[in-house]
Amino acid sequence: MFAPEKNVIIRIIVSLFTMVKYTADASNKWDIIGALIIGEAVAWLLFILAKVNAPELPLPSGLADTLSSLTTAILLAVVLPILSLEGLFIVWLLSKRFKILYQAAKFALVGALNTFIDLGILNLLILLTGIASGNFFLVFKGASFTIAVVNSYLWNKYWTFKVKKTDEVEREFLQFIFVSVIGFFINVGTAALVVNVIGAPVGFAPGLWANVGALIATFTALAWNFIGYKFWVFKRSNA
Repeated sequence: MFAPEKNVIIRIIVSLFTMVKYTADASNKWDIIGALIIGEAVAWLLFILAKVNAPELPLPSGLADTLSSLTTAILLAVVLPILSLEGLFIVWLLSKRFKILYQAAKFALVGALNTFIDLGILNLLILLTGIASGNFFLVFKGASFTIAVVNSYLWNKYWTFKVKKTDEVEREFLQFIFVSVIGFFINVGTAALVVNVIGAPVGFAPGLWANVGALIATFTALAWNFIGYKFWVFKRSNA
């Protein structure tokens, strides 16, 4: 009668012991620290986005205030690092059969951090200056994008692919930029192909199809970037 419940309890206990094993393994130390740092950084950058944009969204005033409150910030700061680590742990379990999955998961975490750094810094500058258009906006966007690119390079080199030493840093960084730029054009080109050439299926709302196209484009570009970084830019990887 209680067999299903017993099986669930056993699985939970096994999962907990496995996670303890994962966290206790010294070789995973920097992966764990990195996942927690990324989760924490994304939490505060997400809060900045909410602080700047919540008042502009078509939301009830009470909900908008809640999204931009310090309570929400603290909640995000606690929950997102845990989710980040939990997600990496789950992929670690799966990667026993497909080892590349673990590296791909770390790459995805860095990609999420880069996105929120770009948007977060841009919105922080807007919040501090009150300027959201014109030439200064272009300066802000250029600054946020540049910081995100440098962040992506450092995290992917030392955390995702664990390259210990590089004889030609300048050449490596230029290769990284080259792959990233190609990824940008793949992203835009794929979105254009899906939205403008293939077009929305009958009965599919254009706005919804545009988001489908953007999502397909994002994953296509991410796949390109991962392959380019792993097998060309950071091919010295020992991970």
